[in-house]
Amino acid sequence: MTILPMTLSVTLPVTLPTIDKTQVLRTPEACFERVPDFPFTPHYFDLEGLRIAFIDEGPRDAPPVLLMHGEPTWSFLYRKMIPGLVAAGHRVIAPDLIGFGRSDKPALASEYSYGNHVQWMVAWMEGLDLTHITMFCQDWGSLIGIRMATHSPHRFDRIALANGGLPDGLAKIPKPLQLWQQFAKWSPWFPIGRLVNAACVSQLSVAEVAAYDAPFPDDRYKRAARLFPSFIPTRADDPQSQNNIAAWEVLKQWNKPFLTLFSDRDPMTRGADKIFLKLVPGTAGQPHAYTRRAGHFLQEDKGPELAKKLNDWIASTPVSAQPVRTGSTE
Repeated sequence: MTILPMTLSVTLPVTLPTIDKTQVLRTPEACFERVPDFPFTPHYFDLEGLRIAFIDEGPRDAPPVLLMHGEPTWSFLYRKMIPGLVAAGHRVIAPDLIGFGRSDKPALASEYSYGNHVQWMVAWMEGLDLTHITMFCQDWGSLIGIRMATHSPHRFDRIALANGGLPDGLAKIPKPLQLWQQFAKWSPWFPIGRLVNAACVSQLSVAEVAAYDAPFPDDRYKRAARLFPSFIPTRADDPQSQNNIAAWEVLKQWNKPFLTLFSDRDPMTRGADKIFLKLVPGTAGQPHAYTRRAGHFLQEDKGPELAKKLNDWIASTPVSAQPVRTGSTE
């Protein structure tokens, strides 16, 4: 039976950023017609006129595994993990962040910010009323996803972090990340598919590179991809520094299972797992691992292997009733 795309619209309990709806771009569906190995039905959630796209596979009554992508990718990044997770009986949800994939793309740079993206994704999560979440997050999927979790700890059972972090502006960022920020800001050439390929150990096919380019038919659609590197808090006076510091205070009391699954060939995030292993109590006794022969986008290099690790971990970590002390980080 063919499942048609679904659009949901729910009254939301959070205050959403005000944007000019007349200046929002929506990638034509025709751009996705040749995307390979991605047979998943897109679903849509309406945030007061701003559309978030997401994949929702597996039984709807199962606890969700939430897959959070980063920049400049979209849910296509998880095509190698979704089948293994669904086969294990999980409901698998993979959203496209605003500005990426099939989600809407505000045309004005002023309407993008780290804080806005957190608010959008919290609203989406609350609108779908997701609970008992196991989250796998990478790259910007962790900067946003961890804020979602610390905003609403009661909705999350587990967190798995891969090649990501939660910078608070107090520590110096790695040189490769500084270079990436400068490239994204100044380079006249921004070939997204080729950039993703360069951050993998395995070689993407021509069709896969094109799939990462698909959401961006011209440079107007790349606004978020260009801006995201500049949103990383690098100073104590960054607009989101204090919110991330507050989020760390929640993480320091996080007793639920917290797993790190970094790769061995990512200069961007090398060593970023150590602060979580030191400060987050839920990391104790977990089967942390480094994924070998994998680059920054380890989902591309080792997708089925990561899915198996997640399945095994979820099966071995029934969540206790002990609550995490809540506290908003907004």
